[in-house]
Parts: sequence; C-alpha cells; structure tokens
Amino acid sequence: MAQLNPRQKEAVLYIDGPCLVLAGAGSGKTSVITRKIAYLIEQCGMPARHIAAVTFTNKAAREMKERVGKLVNGRASRGLTVSTFHNLGLNIIRRELKHLGYKSGFTIFDAEDAGALIKEIMLKDGDLDTDLIQNVQHQISNWKSGLVEPQQALEMAESAGEQTWALIYERYNKALRAYNAVDFDDLIRLPSQLFASNEEVLGRWRQRIRYLLVDEYQDTNSSQYELVKHLVGHRGALTVVGDDDQSIYAWRGARPENLSLLKQDFPSLQLIKLEQNYRSTARILKVANELIAHNPHEFDKTLWSELGLGEPLRLIRCTTEDAEAERVATEILTQRLRRQCKFRDFAVLYRGNHQSRLLELKLQHHQIPYNISGGTSFFARAEIKDVMGYLRLLVNPSDDNAFLRVINTPRRQIGTGTLEALGTYSTEREISLLTACEEVGLQSIIPKKGLERLQGFCAWLHRVRDNCHNNDPIAAIREMIEDIDYEGWLYQNTTTPTVAEKRMANVWILVDSIRSSLEKNEDETLTGEERINQAVARLVLQDLLDRQDEEDVTDRVQLMTLHASKGLEFPHVYLVGMEEELLPHRNSIEENNIEEERRLTYVGITRAQKTLTMTLTKTRKQFGEKVETTYSRFLDELPEEDIEREGFSPVSKEQLEKKGAETFSSIKSMFD
Repeated sequence: MAQLNPRQKEAVLYIDGPCLVLAGAGSGKTSVITRKIAYLIEQCGMPARHIAAVTFTNKAAREMKERVGKLVNGRASRGLTVSTFHNLGLNIIRRELKHLGYKSGFTIFDAEDAGALIKEIMLKDGDLDTDLIQNVQHQISNWKSGLVEPQQALEMAESAGEQTWALIYERYNKALRAYNAVDFDDLIRLPSQLFASNEEVLGRWRQRIRYLLVDEYQDTNSSQYELVKHLVGHRGALTVVGDDDQSIYAWRGARPENLSLLKQDFPSLQLIKLEQNYRSTARILKVANELIAHNPHEFDKTLWSELGLGEPLRLIRCTTEDAEAERVATEILTQRLRRQCKFRDFAVLYRGNHQSRLLELKLQHHQIPYNISGGTSFFARAEIKDVMGYLRLLVNPSDDNAFLRVINTPRRQIGTGTLEALGTYSTEREISLLTACEEVGLQSIIPKKGLERLQGFCAWLHRVRDNCHNNDPIAAIREMIEDIDYEGWLYQNTTTPTVAEKRMANVWILVDSIRSSLEKNEDETLTGEERINQAVARLVLQDLLDRQDEEDVTDRVQLMTLHASKGLEFPHVYLVGMEEELLPHRNSIEENNIEEERRLTYVGITRAQKTLTMTLTKTRKQFGEKVETTYSRFLDELPEEDIEREGFSPVSKEQLEKKGAETFSSIKSMFD
C-alpha cells in the first residue's frame, strides 16, 4: 500500500459498494486492480475462488494474474478467476451446457469460420455478391453484441436489404446450433441471455462470484455490460476501471456510455479519479489534455506528472509521403545516436495499415530493424488453416470444427441444409459429424444426392488416412492436396494468379515442415499413425508459440496502428500522417464521428514517455494521383507554445548549422 498515491489507495480500500475508478492514461490502474484483489483476499478474508477479474486481452489477464501471484502469499490466491470476458463466458457455457441445449465438445467458430458459413448461406439464397460477406458478418456481430435477436432484427428492418440480412442472421444462428457450435459473440450473448431467463442458474453464479473487477470498462459492449449487471445484482460488489477518453472501439460495438449507465444502474456508485500520470512528461500531458478537452465529458479529469516539463513536441511537414517516411527513418538513426538509446525505444504510429508500406521500405533501406504489430501469423493464413483442417481431421476424426472447415473447401456441392441436418443428427446421437456420415439412420433425413456426396467424402478421407499411416505420409499428403485440386481452387478464388502462386507456395512450405518434423523423429518404436499424429501436434504447438512470439522483445523499432498501440508506452513516438482524411479518417468525417478520432489521437499522444514527433505532408498520392493535403484539424487544438514547427516556413542557414552541430556533438560524445 505504501507504493500507492492517495487516490489509488482510496480505490483499493473502498469496498462498501460499487466503485468506478476513472483512470487516466499511465495512471497505474493495473496496480489498483491487483492490489485490490490482494486486499480482498488478505485483509477482508474473501476466498480467492469467489473473486473474478475480467479484461479484454489474454496478455492483460496473464499480466494481472502474475502480479497478483507476487502480492498474495502461498495458496491464498488458489481458485482466483482472472480472464478475458470471452474466457469467462466460455467457462459459463461449459458448465451450463444442459440449460443452453448444447452437447459437450461444442465447437467455437473464429471469424474466418463464421465468414465461410455466412458465405454458404448467401450463396444458397442466390446472392452471389460475396463482397457483402464482411458487411453482413459485421452487422450480425453488432446485433449479437447488442443482444438483438434475429426476429427483432427483422422487425427493425427498414428496407428489403436489411430484411435479407436479418434472415441470413436467422439462418446463421440455426446452422450454428445444428453444428453444436458457437461464435465469439455467442460466448457473451448466451450467458447474458441465460442469466436473464434462469434465476436458479444466475443465483448459483452470483454465489460463485461474490466480487467482480472489470478492467478497460469503456470498451464493453451491451452484452458485456448486461453480463456484469446480472452477476453483480443488487449487492454492488463491483469495481470497474476505465477511461472515457480512451474509448476507441465503437466500430466493434464498444459503448463508452456504459460508464454513464453505471450511475443509473448503481445509484450509490463511488467515483474515484486517478489523474497522476507515471509515464509522460508534463508537456506531453498538457498537449493531450488540451486536445481531449474539445470532446464533451460527463467525467472531467486532468492528467498531471512529476516527471518534469520535458522537451517541446515537434511537428514536421514534409513534401511527400516518401519524404515523410525517409525523414522518420533518418530521424530514428540520428536520435538513437544522440540519445544513446535502443531501436526498441522508438515507435511509429499511424491510422491505417497501408501507411506502413513506405515506412518498411525506408527502414529496410537504412538497415533499421523493425517489428510490425498485428502482422499475419503463418498459421493464420487461410490456405494454411485449410490444409491444417484436413491434417487435423486425419489425426482426429472427431474434430467437428476441422470437418466443417474442409467439407466445402474446395466446394463439393454439400449445402448448408444438408450440413444442418447432419449436425442435428450428430448432436442427438452424441457422435462426431464424420461418424454420423456413415450411420444408416442418416438416410431418413438427408436426400440421396447430399448423402452420396457426404459418404463419398468420408470414403475418400479414409483412403487418405490409410495411405498416410501405411505408406510414405508426405507422398500421401501431397496426393491428398492434388486430389482436391487445391491449387486450381486457389486460382479460381484469388484476385490474381501471382497471389494464388504465393498462397500455394505457403502450402508446400507447410508440407515441407511436416517432412522435416518426421525426419527429426528418430523413435523407431512409433507406428506410422503415431509419427504423423506427433508431427501435426507439433505444428499446432508451433502455431501457439508463433502467436506468443508476436510480442517481440528484441531490439527493433515498433510499427503499429494507433488502435494497436493502446496500453503500450515508448520513450520516443512518431505519429505520422497528421492530415485530414487520414487522422481524422475519411470515414469518420463522413459519419460525423470526430470525437472517437480525437480520442484515438489522444491515445497516440499519451503513448510517448519523453518525446513526441508528429509528421504530415504537403502532397500525398491518392489512387495514383498526387493531391494537395489539408493538415489535421486536431493540430489547431494543440497549445502553440508547446510545439516546435518545421517545414512550414523556409529554414534559415543558422538553424541548419545549429542542428548539424548538435548531431556532430552527440556522435563525438559517443567516442569520448
């Protein structure tokens, strides 16, 4: 407790009712949550198994759990729940399968699986414009996170198009249920609905979770808010930590107004503000405060720091985007020498992923190591997931998710109606989809053509499996890929032949890695089946490790979008593209959603610990044409006296000489 400031201490000790901790950027909110958990266990005598803390990412949950483990002695923390919202929902669904009408071993559809199912439904309905798939998927996700059921969506439809989308939503839900599957949004939606309709189940979970702590509360959507409300009930044993100024996920259903709703639903809510920032200099915070003051606020707060005034922020105007990327690259080289720091101390933030292309080229040219956050993992690529689906099904015929992924990839003219009937049958019989295909009882519910196609697929898969286990497994896998003409399917379903060629090359890299894995396995006592099973299991593990490795801790400059930067901090930050239609983004201008773009800029500014440099260009290429740019409206909202401008007027000879002398001096001092 001695390490906490007075406001942090107040937030930890307050347990008399619901508490909202309004935590500004860099104000030590994780310390408050972890110490409050420790306080509840060690000072208030609450068993850890009755405490739950929820957040939004596995990384945040992992960090929180580790920190609690250091604060709480021995076994006292055993049984504590620290998880993401989705993991909490998954845990509830697993324990309440009977009430929800699912059988054990249900499948979770990721975004790609869900998109494939929606595509199938749209094709069946005769809508071949598959460009709509992402929009439909996004709308269905919004309906689910807003707890809007298909019938309600249908009633609210204001056009024929909206009615069609609502009907697709209805078919999608039916198909998921038939497949004994849920999607990511269902992990929150289903528990929320169950608690609303079943007092007995709700009472049991309230008895289980007697104190709830929620991190990043401004990012909750409607279904998450309802889940929290149900679990807490009238006891008010709740602490939420959030910052309305850092709510930047409206596009995926987040509702910053949930902070305001707390006052209505919990009238005795205690508000505690954390305004001392432990990350940035006073000047950076002053600029951030003045910017965000242009947004309307229900809760006012002003960040402050004891880390000194700090250097002025710099605003550099370049001629073109090429010059901008070149300037950022050379700046990083120069500043690294001047300040005697590491490459990892620098981050370049941008509004859209497309802005990273030129930056990458310039960093490569100057041999500057870099890491792009949020890049696509090898195993996340569609072609790898497809082939891995076949391999998973070969080693585990009960893998229903793998079955659903590959059954129509490439297309085998097995429609969603046939698959729904198969799913319903397998659920009733409590067997896998593949096993169900071979049962005689299926004849009574699936038409002859559909049944023949399913049985043909099963017979083929068994042949591949036998070939894989009894002969050369690599030759068998290659033969399998050729049998389904996966390469031809890629060429048909990819924008250009070059892209198809690259994707097929990835498939052969995967096959080669299996060959390598088999060669390294020197255990001669294993059967062919055991060897191939081990090789595929290693690949699945490699996928998990690759995802962990994305948290790159080597000495590299970090490139990332403003959205991806939330929660991170860097000594030196470059915020590029400070122009209208980039930041704020064109879509947000058209939708009149400037407040969220301002919050996004605020997030970018408050990532910086010591220095912040913003850049913009005079001209930028759009659709191959060079156009004059307009500087971002947000620049007019920053305090002029705290910003040094460059490129807005001719540079004097004295300024150039001064800058050159500073650089030379810093290089000389290295050798001194």
